[in-house]
Amino acid sequence: MSVFTGWRAALRIARRDAMRAKGRSALVVAMIALPVLGVTAADVTYRSVEPTRAEKLTASMGSADALFSDPGMGGPIQQMPDGQSYDLASQDTMQPGGEPVPPIDMRAALPAGAHATSIQSVPASVTTKYGITTTEIVEFRTSDPMARGKVDLVRGELPHGDREMAATEPFLTKSGLHVGSRTTLRGAERTYTITGVVERPDDLKSEALYADPGAVIDPWTNTARHDKKVLPPNVDSKKWLVKGAAGAGVSWPDVLAANARGALVVSRQVVLDPPPDSEVPMARTMSGNSYGGSEELSAALITVVAMAVLEIVLLAGPAFAVGARRSRRQLGLVGTCGGDRRHVRAVVLSGGLVLGGVGAVAGVAAGLLLTVVFRPVIENWAGYRFGSLSVQPSELLIIAVIGLVTGLLAALVPAVVASRQSVLESLSGRRGIRHSSRVLPVLGSVTLLIGAAVAVRGGTSGNSTLVAGGSVVAELGLLGCIPVIVGLLGRLGRSLPLSPRMALRDAARNRGRTAPAVAAVMAAVAGSVAIATSMSSSQAEVEYEYTAGLTPGTVALMASGDKSADRLPLARAAVEHNLAVTGGHADVGRVWAGSDCNVYYEDETSCGSVELIKPTGKGHTCPLTGKGARKLAASLSADEHRKLMRTPACLGEYINDDPFNNSADGVVLGDAAFLSTYVKLQDPAAAKALAAGTPVLLNPAYAKDGEVTLKAVHRYSDRDKTNRKLHPGKAATRTDRLKVYQAPEQYAATPGVRLILPLQTAKRLGLHTEVNGTVYTVARETTASEDQRVSAAIDLAGGGIYLQSSHGPSERQDTILLVLSLFAGVVTLGAAAIATGLAKADAEADLTTLSAVGAPPRVRRTLSGFQCLVVALTGVVLGTAAGLVPAVALRLVDLREAVKQMRVEPMESAYTPIVLPWATIGLLAVVVPLLAGLGAAAFTRSRQTLSRRAG
Repeated sequence: MSVFTGWRAALRIARRDAMRAKGRSALVVAMIALPVLGVTAADVTYRSVEPTRAEKLTASMGSADALFSDPGMGGPIQQMPDGQSYDLASQDTMQPGGEPVPPIDMRAALPAGAHATSIQSVPASVTTKYGITTTEIVEFRTSDPMARGKVDLVRGELPHGDREMAATEPFLTKSGLHVGSRTTLRGAERTYTITGVVERPDDLKSEALYADPGAVIDPWTNTARHDKKVLPPNVDSKKWLVKGAAGAGVSWPDVLAANARGALVVSRQVVLDPPPDSEVPMARTMSGNSYGGSEELSAALITVVAMAVLEIVLLAGPAFAVGARRSRRQLGLVGTCGGDRRHVRAVVLSGGLVLGGVGAVAGVAAGLLLTVVFRPVIENWAGYRFGSLSVQPSELLIIAVIGLVTGLLAALVPAVVASRQSVLESLSGRRGIRHSSRVLPVLGSVTLLIGAAVAVRGGTSGNSTLVAGGSVVAELGLLGCIPVIVGLLGRLGRSLPLSPRMALRDAARNRGRTAPAVAAVMAAVAGSVAIATSMSSSQAEVEYEYTAGLTPGTVALMASGDKSADRLPLARAAVEHNLAVTGGHADVGRVWAGSDCNVYYEDETSCGSVELIKPTGKGHTCPLTGKGARKLAASLSADEHRKLMRTPACLGEYINDDPFNNSADGVVLGDAAFLSTYVKLQDPAAAKALAAGTPVLLNPAYAKDGEVTLKAVHRYSDRDKTNRKLHPGKAATRTDRLKVYQAPEQYAATPGVRLILPLQTAKRLGLHTEVNGTVYTVARETTASEDQRVSAAIDLAGGGIYLQSSHGPSERQDTILLVLSLFAGVVTLGAAAIATGLAKADAEADLTTLSAVGAPPRVRRTLSGFQCLVVALTGVVLGTAAGLVPAVALRLVDLREAVKQMRVEPMESAYTPIVLPWATIGLLAVVVPLLAGLGAAAFTRSRQTLSRRAG
């Protein structure tokens, strides 16, 4: 008999056994399919989430052939085929500095017979359900066929005529409006009806309104021309979508002809099929370097792939181990019919081949289906639509083969174990007495330490191969320690009630059953923890780098126009009525010298200035700027650099916000109320100093010997007739040394404030003053509806005042990490359920024994539930430890890159924290074991038909 004949018989036996035990086979197939499902879904999503060049063109120009724009160069230009690089064709045509560049005649630049439609946007204030909000209005004929792919209709109808608009869903959500609502454009005072909902496929979070060309900008401009109180629209540059004549497209000669008239063109035909460099005039002046992307896979991607393959093996292993034990009588019959160990191994391996093949195919199919189902969720997370699902058959085939091969490898150990059992042992069902290996835990511990060290070394050196290899080795080492850990669990149940005590002792006694199930849960949880750690660490980095516009927990009312400060009392009433204000308010003012720069802003010689002079030397000059900064940065660690960046001397170098519109280098007018309300400094001595006319300094780097230097340049504009008459001649410069009260240095990071100047002191120094704002402490962040109500009340009072609030850092939206976390969560929950289900199936004989000795149904259910809870909880704890190894190593790779960048740019942050996702870990530690335990208890039958206890 040939070897193939023997394998054919083994495959038949395996197929029939799988069909006979459908429930067990389904669990084995699910165990193999689950990780294949996750990897397939991640692969398809990864390929789909990055738009192709053609999809990017569709997002920018819809179904048009080209996008024409005026680059404002003032003459003929030359460009590269993709339109990313362009310049004047001749420097002789450059406009003299300061002179406005006339717009080009775009109609003359279009190809003969082409059809075009314009796009132009303008920021505007419109009415909402709650009040008034600011949004972007785009004049674009969305009903034109060329708009498809750039702006798509979701529901309702596209606008037609000059009194209709379409809105995006985020705008409607924010404004409280809906299809059929009416909104009024402030300034022009024109009312429009919202006829439909549209979306930009490349930006689903866009808040915008769309109207036909001429419906908004022209009426607004006409109104501003006749009413000086209405500001004219601040329009963006106009662009044109162009469709070539008779489907000819826009060719490279058409692009060159448009360049000669000063137009910049991005042509679909040219970008997708670029001309040779010999036909591109600009290519002759370029270096010709190719800027292709790096072919090296990232450390994160390599680690994810390596961990995914290991996860498939660890998840499939316990499935085949249980299958082999449940089929041991059948394997014994093979021996009685003359089969030897080779044939027994072939039967078990054939089971791996049959079920592995089915699981691999089912996993790939389910992965594709899962991607389709979750596609809207992923697109909303990413903020843009996929052009199409990118399915790479070769990659899916590789994933399926990996699933099949690893399933076969997972059946190898159970096959060897089954072949070593005697025929009598297999037929009787006795497992015999097996002693745990004393070498395996020691070897596992050493392997765990070596793997972790290798992964950390890979992280510090930036070697992605070492990170992936070390992570896998560390997880294998932890796998070797599981039997000892499980054995120790039995000692924890001495003081517990009956069911949990029996569950712990059963887990310790049957380590061969418990350890593989624990390993399966560990493998699934490790991936989720690794991804969650990366995401939480990245978000902590975003929060650290965020610079608040206002002190947290405060809002500010700021006057922005002439005499608008007179309307502050009415604006305060609007804030106090609509916002969650706590306590009173504090006024804040601005100071200036010479002519007011907020009014006379033509150039730097038209108004005066106020400057807080910073001394030089240690404690005053930031060592990360100027000469020697790079040399110092090269000697700093990331933590040392972080501490240095947070010193008062360096804070002023990168925190330059001006929320109070004072243009006075952080010098504001304020009193004790401002100190406690906005600065959050509860210091009676500081309040007393302000009352006495002594300024309060928040940043000690500006003080020397308890004094600061304030320099005021009293420069007056010729248009400032009144003040110019009082101050003829050249600008006067005055420098004063002021005694100050220094606040603790932790207040140096207060947004927008370096020095609080009392009103009487400002007057004494000859500075102009104005109370131009009010600050409040609020109990929570303001909502969009509250902002709109306040804006409407202010507008009703005459306008000229705006509400400023700080909403904290936004979440970092890394689409790939979000996708991985989604599918890792699915795999984790599924793997925990299936692994504990297999363990429960393997322990069915023990439940039969309980029934035989008269145990009540409640004990059977609780014992089954606690058995699965022990498996799941142990797997979660060990999986958390295993997942931290690659997570920490990958963050060390990021740290290395950040430090490298910091040493080139010393003021760049190198802060790369490692933040544990305690919420995710807690959720896994509670939800997964709880679901496993409750599921096992629920599916355990209360009464069971007694059968002969094998053995």
